[in-house]
Amino acid sequence: MSWGPAIYTGGYVGERTLPSFDPSTPAEPRIYNYLLGGKDNFAVDREVAEKLVSKRRYIGRWQYPAIENRRFLERAVRYLMEQGIRQFIDVGCGLPTEKDNVHQIAHAIDPETRVAYVDYDPEVYVHFRTLLDGVPNTVVIRADARSPKDILDHPDLTALIDLSEPVAILLVALLHHIPDEDDPEGVVACFRDAMAPGSHLVISHMTNDGPPPTSAARFEQAFETVRESMTLRPRDRIRSFFGDLELVEPGLVDGGHWHPDEDETPPSNWLVVGVAKKP
Repeated sequence: MSWGPAIYTGGYVGERTLPSFDPSTPAEPRIYNYLLGGKDNFAVDREVAEKLVSKRRYIGRWQYPAIENRRFLERAVRYLMEQGIRQFIDVGCGLPTEKDNVHQIAHAIDPETRVAYVDYDPEVYVHFRTLLDGVPNTVVIRADARSPKDILDHPDLTALIDLSEPVAILLVALLHHIPDEDDPEGVVACFRDAMAPGSHLVISHMTNDGPPPTSAARFEQAFETVRESMTLRPRDRIRSFFGDLELVEPGLVDGGHWHPDEDETPPSNWLVVGVAKKP
């Protein structure tokens, strides 16, 4: 695989402008990176993260829901590999972690598994380009999740992923960053419609059903200065994103309750997750 030069500039996808590199504005991928113990973040990102921590003392550290989400992603990928899925599209992938990214989990089981990462953030794009250099059966695409057709039609994706065959589309910790005015239902429907029978859709989403209303409101307010907004949603709304796909057991549940490992800690009550199959 050959790579072009790293570019830290904005761009266009459809009618949307892709963000430029801006260390002065907090960005969700860097906040999440900090909460997972990463080093690819700036003081403005850490400031927001620490506000989240201080406002959520009653359930412990904010890091826990972030870790809960990451552990769910790892278990979901392992589960899908057991179901025979060998194609993954990770939309809104965020900054790579030190280990256990989707391709690393999948390739440890079957190196022929094909994995496409998608994100609109320029730092995410460059970090994944570096990580994937020389790694077969992988690609990273810079595109906006709110323009799913641009992603599905992207030549780098179609060169790797065969959408006529089963695929897993991962929308992990993504949809709560798509506000209602950007039609998250329409975004997910576009991805669902493109999936071949036997494909799976994976969703994790922050919810306002578990935490006290005042805490949920303060949590959303903490993202007012962040490039990506935050919209917590009730479980019934999150369930609707799966459309007529069939949720696999145990259905739509708290993150820590989905196929938990033996060492799984209790759920935070802030994260709802599910995996569904297209008949």
